[in-house]
Amino acid sequence: MGKRSLKPYNDYCPQTLFLYGTYDEEGNPDFGLFCWFSYIWDGEMGVMCCIGGNKTTLENIRRNKIFSSNIVTEELLSVADYMGCVSGKNPDKMKIDLDIGKGEVLDVPVLNNSPVNFELEVTDFIEKHDGTVMLCKIRNVLQDESLSSDETAEQKLRRIAPVKTTCKHYFSYGGKDLGSWGEPMKKL
Repeated sequence: MGKRSLKPYNDYCPQTLFLYGTYDEEGNPDFGLFCWFSYIWDGEMGVMCCIGGNKTTLENIRRNKIFSSNIVTEELLSVADYMGCVSGKNPDKMKIDLDIGKGEVLDVPVLNNSPVNFELEVTDFIEKHDGTVMLCKIRNVLQDESLSSDETAEQKLRRIAPVKTTCKHYFSYGGKDLGSWGEPMKKL
C-alpha cells in the first residue's frame, strides 16, 4: 500500500464528546462542548483534557479549578452542538431548557440527562501556545442507575448512544453520520 505525506490532522481519530460544566463569576451554570479528553494514571485514574483558544469555560475552570464533564449522547446532541457553536460570551447562551443538577462531591453543575458525569479537580495546568492542557483528579463519577445492570459494556454503550466527532461531523456509536457541526442545534 502506497503512502503520501499530509499536514497534521485528526480526521481518523474520532473523539467522544463531553459538555464541561462550570459556574461563572455570579454562580450561574455554563456549559461548553469539548472532545480532547482522555485518561491518565498518576497513582490513581485521572483525566487529561485540553481546551484550545480563549473560552469562557476555560476562564471558569482556571478560576475555580473544578468542573464537570458530562458525556454527550444522541439525545443530548442538539443541545451539545448549540453549546459548541454559541460563544460563552453571548449573554443569552444559557437561556435554553436544560435539566441541571449539582455534583455530589464538588460544587459543579451536571447535566441530569447525561448518563455519566465526572466531577473533576484540576491539579495541573500546562499552558501551550494556543491551548491549555489540564490534568485532573476524578473526585466522583455520577452514573445513571440503569447502567448498573448485568448488561455487557457493549450493550450499555449501545443504549446510552455516546456521540463522537471527527471531520467536522458528529457520529453515532455505530458510525452513523449525525450531521455536520452546526446542524443538530437547528432542532432546538
